[in-house]
Amino acid sequence: MTIQPIPPDKAVLLFDGVCNLCNGFVQFLIQRDKKGKYLYASLQSDEGQALLREHGLSTEQIDTVVMIENGKAYTHSDVGLRVFWQLGGGWALLYPLRLLPKFFRDGVYNWIARNRYRWFGKRESCMLPRPEWKERFL
Repeated sequence: MTIQPIPPDKAVLLFDGVCNLCNGFVQFLIQRDKKGKYLYASLQSDEGQALLREHGLSTEQIDTVVMIENGKAYTHSDVGLRVFWQLGGGWALLYPLRLLPKFFRDGVYNWIARNRYRWFGKRESCMLPRPEWKERFL
């Protein structure tokens, strides 16, 4: 599968399409991303799998949101910190958390990721975007 080039002013967020926490994060972002910077695809989709392969990431281990921006893939806590910085306003106040050691930030992220289905639940299939959000999904 050939993926269309990502415009330089956009970033793609790959998320676990059956995870309620991940779907909630995507819906949270869509409502706050007034400039339409982010495009979305589930990690399980053909597009998501192709982007993972293109960036040398596992197509089987679905334990992180992935951000692809300017040809670089970000994972784990780096994704959330970049997104909150880019949203601006009060959300940017979370960006100084990047000063915490990455092993600590990612440790907390991985603990939440391991428990996300138990705490937030899991869907039987990937979320279908609302019609007004359809153009934001790959």
